[in-house]
Amino acid sequence: MKNTSSNHYYNSIAEVSELIKKKELSPLELVKACLDRVNEFNPKLNAFITVMEAEGLENARIATDDINAGNWKGPLHGIPVAVKDFYDTAGIRTTAAFEYFKDRVPKEDSDVVLKLKAAGAILIGKTNMDSLGMGTTGLTGYFGAVHNPWNENYIAGGSSAGSAAAVAARLCFATVDTDAIGSCRLPAACCGVTGFKVSPDLINQKGILEGEKADEAILYLSQTGLITRSIEDTAIMLNALSDPKVSKSPFKDNYQLALNAESKLRVGIVTNFNATDEIRGSFFSAVEKIKTLGYAITEIEVPFSSASFNITNIEMDRNKINETVFKDIDVLLLPTTTGVTLSISKAGEMGSQALAADNTMFCNYFGLPSVSVPCGFDSNNLPIGLQIAGSMWGEGNVLKIAGEYQKASTWHLQYPGQ
Repeated sequence: MKNTSSNHYYNSIAEVSELIKKKELSPLELVKACLDRVNEFNPKLNAFITVMEAEGLENARIATDDINAGNWKGPLHGIPVAVKDFYDTAGIRTTAAFEYFKDRVPKEDSDVVLKLKAAGAILIGKTNMDSLGMGTTGLTGYFGAVHNPWNENYIAGGSSAGSAAAVAARLCFATVDTDAIGSCRLPAACCGVTGFKVSPDLINQKGILEGEKADEAILYLSQTGLITRSIEDTAIMLNALSDPKVSKSPFKDNYQLALNAESKLRVGIVTNFNATDEIRGSFFSAVEKIKTLGYAITEIEVPFSSASFNITNIEMDRNKINETVFKDIDVLLLPTTTGVTLSISKAGEMGSQALAADNTMFCNYFGLPSVSVPCGFDSNNLPIGLQIAGSMWGEGNVLKIAGEYQKASTWHLQYPGQ
């Protein structure tokens, strides 16, 4: 389907928010368009566990009236979004795709849901995932497998499978997710979207299955993830959801400023990552593109082996990383995945962790903000991801490099069925 003036669901948050602000596009029109796509494509993709159609339309009407009355709240006002089914929603089931929680209905909203509502965003559903976030394929959830919108015979990645599929298929504009070993970045790579993991506690995770027990190691490793269509949209989401009192970033009050910041960042090319020749080819093509942007380039090794589920020394290791790896560089570049996106049949044979997190988990252990952005396609015409990581509270540096790369390339502008 071509991108015509009526198909605003193909645009970015930055683009449609300006139309909404100018009253050239109503939230109700936009939400209806996205829900129409959900009704058409979700039966094939299984990206949503719960579609909040009635609530979405009602809140879109309210947003339309507010904006017409001159009460525009900001760039998320009237924008259709979704949240991973980890995040509690008052009166709406929150299941974590786990059979035991299939009828679990929380009484209160999670912190991120409250912030999305305060920003005027329209929540249209809860996205599918690996059960309890414990897989990397999107195949293990109680509500069934998520399918990749580029090819339904392939996995969408995991555990935030439904979110990546939904954003890639233009069913919604952005999602809020979790990332404990790569759960946001891995599916973003598989589905050709932008998946950003923040520094620890930058976005409050209160209200993820509130009242249920969680493993201490997972709590340490899990940080909030955001899946969007572009790095500019990521910055908009960060502004709405992050806590400036927690961050030490110079852009903590407005992450969009990082995209055009005057800075001479130093880029470290990781040399000891794990990847197949096909992934390496796309990665080094992306590196060549970044070299043309004028950044100082250094080769560097990352202490992958120091990152584990043993959290005994995690705080000390997080402090050390800035004194070692980030002493002479500002950001790291490496592939997101170790291999190409797997078929559903092959991943099913390999098990719940079939999509390796070798290149992503170290960012969780060390608390590094990191993003996966599209950087090419494999021989099966499925997306490949480039990963960019910064030091803790270095969200601005990651946004800057990712934004420059997306300005110089067009991979993030491609979508299924184009």
